[in-house]
Amino acid sequence: MSEAAIRLESGGGATAAPQAFVSSATAGDFFALLKPRVMTLVVFTGLAGLVAAPGVMNPIAAFTAVLCIAVGAGASGALNMWYDADIDAIMARTAKRPIPAGKVAPHEALSFGLILSVFSVATMGVLVNWLAAGLLAFTIAFYVCVYTMWLKRWTPQNIVIGGLAGAMPPAIGWAAATGSLAVAPLVMVALIFLWTPPHFWALALYRSDDYARAGVPMLPVTAGAAETRRQIVLYTIVTVACSALPVALGFAGAVYAVIAALGGSAFLAGAIAVYRRPGDHRSAMKLFGISILYLFALFAAFIAEAAIGLAPLVGAA
Repeated sequence: MSEAAIRLESGGGATAAPQAFVSSATAGDFFALLKPRVMTLVVFTGLAGLVAAPGVMNPIAAFTAVLCIAVGAGASGALNMWYDADIDAIMARTAKRPIPAGKVAPHEALSFGLILSVFSVATMGVLVNWLAAGLLAFTIAFYVCVYTMWLKRWTPQNIVIGGLAGAMPPAIGWAAATGSLAVAPLVMVALIFLWTPPHFWALALYRSDDYARAGVPMLPVTAGAAETRRQIVLYTIVTVACSALPVALGFAGAVYAVIAALGGSAFLAGAIAVYRRPGDHRSAMKLFGISILYLFALFAAFIAEAAIGLAPLVGAA
């Protein structure tokens, strides 16, 4: 058994006495626990909800809110890596993460994630408002307890239902700015929620052997590649249709409309290419990349229009 395997203790796997591990973790190892690439998208969509909200927010409060969203997202990532360390060690895509690589002890990751969770929620509540703090706490708990600890290992609908956690940041940002919710941030949440399955299933198609080896019931493993490709097209169609709602409901303008049309066309074309090319992993990974750019572009349009006052924003209705 390797030294890394001996060190491995997690919520999903075996446990070992924390004192048996001599930590050699660096700041970079702890930063990797935060899943910085995922955090970037979370922060960006949270910022969009905050900027698009009506009224003017105090810059210090706005910075605090965005920081809390970032820290909360990082806390979720650390707790996810703590619990999933056993399956991360099996999968090629995740085997070099800090815990399975033996760089960070699982109990260190657990403590780190819990401290960041409490810090982000408490700071949001005290310095911004408690509605935003409550939504942030819900997001962390949903990602860790509902998705990571339950859905991920038990149902192929894991990413469909679990996607709600990643969809919440616009609502948190809006609530931070206004102390309330409205139709606009809920539509933003719905857009990310619908976008998540085709985005993630494109990666899952490429990594299906990894998930099968780890015993994770992702859709390509349980239903096969053909059904996954069909579901990708269906969810992409619904996502592109949902992207028209901000214009129809009057809280997005011409810039957003153009980006939604062009980006939606590219997203749908990529999904159709995956459907028509069975076994072509390149088309799946291309769709994965397109989907990220698509979502970034949509939320960049929200930010740009709100910043220069082009979009007819809804109020707190």
